[in-house]
Amino acid sequence: MAFENQREFNTTRRKVSRLAGASFALSLALAVASAAPAVADDEWIGTWTASPQPVWGPDFFAPLSFPRNLWNQTIRQVARASIGGNQVRVVLSNEYGDQPLVIGSATVGLSGGGAAVKDGSNKPVTFGGKPSITIPPGAPAVSDPVDLKVAPLESLAISLYLPKVAPATTMHWDGRQTAYIVAGDKTADADIKPDTTSLSRLFLNGILVNAPDDARAIVTFGDSITDGDGSTADANHRWPDLLAERLKEAGGAPVAVLNEGISGARVLSDRMGVNALARFDEDVLSHPHVDTVILMMGINDIGWPGSPLDSGPAPSAEDVIDGYKQLIARAHDHDIRIIGATLTPFAVAFKGTPLEGYYSDEKEAKRVAINDWIRNSKAFDGVIDFDAVVRDSANPKQIQKAFDKGDNLHPNDAGYKAMADSIDLKLLTED
Repeated sequence: MAFENQREFNTTRRKVSRLAGASFALSLALAVASAAPAVADDEWIGTWTASPQPVWGPDFFAPLSFPRNLWNQTIRQVARASIGGNQVRVVLSNEYGDQPLVIGSATVGLSGGGAAVKDGSNKPVTFGGKPSITIPPGAPAVSDPVDLKVAPLESLAISLYLPKVAPATTMHWDGRQTAYIVAGDKTADADIKPDTTSLSRLFLNGILVNAPDDARAIVTFGDSITDGDGSTADANHRWPDLLAERLKEAGGAPVAVLNEGISGARVLSDRMGVNALARFDEDVLSHPHVDTVILMMGINDIGWPGSPLDSGPAPSAEDVIDGYKQLIARAHDHDIRIIGATLTPFAVAFKGTPLEGYYSDEKEAKRVAINDWIRNSKAFDGVIDFDAVVRDSANPKQIQKAFDKGDNLHPNDAGYKAMADSIDLKLLTED
């Protein structure tokens, strides 16, 4: 196979590495087991995740809120567990890196708020019994188990020291959680005074906990409305966060909620992350103990074409639905239930901004057709009608003002709460 340039080669390598990512992670986990406390592989389950994305170039509208590379710096990132355990493992990613990523040291502890770690909880993280690791381009890294008791819905602080130049090529752009960056190795410090902060995530891909045999996982697979755009930063007010709270309150076996939303994600096309069909294996099927996925994606497939975001051809409603059918088939092949969530209103989205053109009456007709198929085709194992929850009863093409972030597309905290509260928890049972 011939490649016209290095960028094409790197893109192809990354696509191949995504397919191999889950098996690599499992192999690495098995390889380090001899140097770590003995825990059966089937006891591990994801409690938190953030889908990795490639960093885009300066030609794209969305700004980056972090340095383009880190060197001799520590980044401390906070993530809230959905279920608890007595041990944790940290999953890192160099998926979109073109050079090895050197982690000089790492720690994990219970968050004390802000950049602080609760006294006595900050623990060193090792990889194969070693305090550092070099992660090849395109690869993940799974840490050894760390003895740390984590309660359900408790926040963790993960600190990574990057001793060598580390291009920030693997990120999660819309993290909605403050990350703290400071010079030097401050991983062991109980608190740090950051030189800079960011609401994006770098290199941190997931957290695993040991859990009872009856623990299970639900993946929420979507775009910015699943990622939480419009929710208050550092507040865990995304609808998947609020769903995790409801599931905990309901009692019974632990249910992890893993948010695999990417702002700007599309079913059929790349840009702010690879398309849903390409990332479904890694972001959904590879998770241990996952039995249900909630799919809410497609509004960007409709809205982007013809706007400054994308000058390419516009997919039809049937094209998006065909993408859904592929995801449904692949979920069912792995005995995973897949729930379809309707696309929420977007009339006059971004009107008067540089992104005007995202909405049109023709695009609204596509949304209506897609929602009709989600509701009535019986192809999904269940339906969550988010459209009915947040639309304006007087003008169903628009989100109601009380739920609107202000761009006529993304919900605010109240909107996300209404969405989470509307979900019938019986729909998320295994049967």
